[in-house]
Amino acid sequence: MESLIKYVQDEFVERKDLPQFSAGDTITVYYEIKEGQKTRTQFFKGVVIQKRGSGASQTFTIRKMSGTVGVERIFPLNLPAIQKIELNKRGKVRRARIYYFRELTGKKARIKEAKR
Repeated sequence: MESLIKYVQDEFVERKDLPQFSAGDTITVYYEIKEGQKTRTQFFKGVVIQKRGSGASQTFTIRKMSGTVGVERIFPLNLPAIQKIELNKRGKVRRARIYYFRELTGKKARIKEAKR
């Protein structure tokens, strides 16, 4: 049964050419929003908190600050509405999932830039 699911995902799910990114990186996701008959492009810029899953069901979580309120959004990696992903800054973190970043404020909430 698992091989059948994997076969269907490999054959029918579109693969997009997206940049490699990981937790701690700052990225901008451009995605399409449909309002009635109109479609517009909106972007979400923030720090990647985690990447989870594998294959066609892989997702990633981005966190940004909107004023004093933190906003997180989970995107499926193979979402058809995603137009492009820009990698703004590579971050240097020691964890694959940086949940501790939620509690940090001010200067403590900065992530060092990786020298890659």
